[in-house]
Amino acid sequence: MTELGRFGVWRAHGGFTPEEARELERLGYGTLWLGGSPPAELPGVAELLAATETISVATSIVNVWSAPAKEVAESFHRLDARYPGRFLLGIGAGHPEMTGEYRKPYEVLVEYLDELDRAGVPKERRALAALGPRVLRLAGDRTAGALPYLVTPEHTRGAREILGPDALLAVEHKVVLDTDPVRARAQAIPRVEFYLDLRNYASNLRRLGFQDADLVKPGSARLLDALVAHGSAKSVVEQLLHHIDAGADHVVLQVLDDDSMATLRTLAPLLHESS
Repeated sequence: MTELGRFGVWRAHGGFTPEEARELERLGYGTLWLGGSPPAELPGVAELLAATETISVATSIVNVWSAPAKEVAESFHRLDARYPGRFLLGIGAGHPEMTGEYRKPYEVLVEYLDELDRAGVPKERRALAALGPRVLRLAGDRTAGALPYLVTPEHTRGAREILGPDALLAVEHKVVLDTDPVRARAQAIPRVEFYLDLRNYASNLRRLGFQDADLVKPGSARLLDALVAHGSAKSVVEQLLHHIDAGADHVVLQVLDDDSMATLRTLAPLLHESS
């Protein structure tokens, strides 16, 4: 399995420079996560791996509707030949609202994983975006584990129960380093409210006990506080560690501050002390 470390950093693909990758490696972050449905050719991954020595790179996630499995497998093998063990292929079904070809996502995921099997992408070198119980079980059965996004520690606890003790559980959580809660929530809103229109995320949040009133844009204070760690650096780290306590192996920070690198520099020593 790819070594992820305890904490990683999420940005949309193309969002990391090689210089930032080197600094994040020095700061002790274990993995760079590339979101926003990177294309099958996985542009930029080799550049980040070449610029660093130990940090891993992972996708979160390659979208099965837009990136053909055969081409993704070719990209995986190309990267793994040059940088053995340092790339993790995260895949997922994305959002039904984003494709005109959408059909039952579970069936498509199974077919996609079958294609990756035939192309020789090892089970332990791929992971699956998963929220609900059925896809979480699929993640545990057919991949290294699950990559939940926009979730709470309560979801993490339930996901660990479904996955069992051995599967990977790498959980994304948003961060705003600001001790003013009103200002922190305002900073978070643009990166949360988008998901409230997407039924897979809205359904999952309802399963976690949020009410329809919480999901009305821009999202209630209760919802924003559950999905975005904010406050002092110490408080933010304590909130992130709730996922570890609930069973996560790895927590992925999506920093929403204007100067995300400054926030990551501030948090790094505290995260290191917690490990």
